[in-house]
Amino acid sequence: MDERAEQSEKKTFVIGDIHGCDIALDILLNRMDVTQQDTVVLLGDVVDRGPGSKEVIDLLLNLKKFCKVVLIMGNHEEMMLDSMRGGASEGLWLQHGGQEALESYGGSYSDIPFEHVAFLESGKDYWENETEIFVHANLQPEVPLDYQEREWLRWTRLTGFEQSPNPDKRVLCGHTPQPNGLPLVLDNWICLDTWAYNGFYLTCLETTTNMIYQAHQETQDFRYIRLEDI
Repeated sequence: MDERAEQSEKKTFVIGDIHGCDIALDILLNRMDVTQQDTVVLLGDVVDRGPGSKEVIDLLLNLKKFCKVVLIMGNHEEMMLDSMRGGASEGLWLQHGGQEALESYGGSYSDIPFEHVAFLESGKDYWENETEIFVHANLQPEVPLDYQEREWLRWTRLTGFEQSPNPDKRVLCGHTPQPNGLPLVLDNWICLDTWAYNGFYLTCLETTTNMIYQAHQETQDFRYIRLEDI
């Protein structure tokens, strides 16, 4: 097989905010048919709110054995790590899904495995490939990627008027939950937070085919959607 043919077979799967929805994640991973050549990008907020933060990270660590996994740092990963270090975020974190995350480990910080902490610490501010830019929340207009403020990267909600800083690349983000359970599709910008923990779907987008995979935590329903049909 020549190099060009091999390159064409590589896929990038992008998963929106998981928020401890381990059952939905397991369903997605079993349907995505990931190979060793593929990359799975996690748009942050893999923990908190849902019942299975520990189980989610177990699944993701296992996934890392089979393909490249890129974690984008979300505000919930940031709060969790800060709380574990005795930072000021603990109260806010526990009130906004941290309690559920902690309970999934048995109720104590000491119960969180080192490998899980290391995985959370591996989160990147952003990541990009030849065709996309991946970020958790948002981007400051007209500010280079390496100089983006943390508040924008982790916390700033979408307005619906966002534009990609690179016209040749679309931006894929999470963080702003979509109440209809479908991705928000803007001009060269897509939000994949489809409110998985609140009774809607966990979403994965395969960037080459624009095929969307969705799984439901409670009903265990699974469906495919074409991006152009949204």
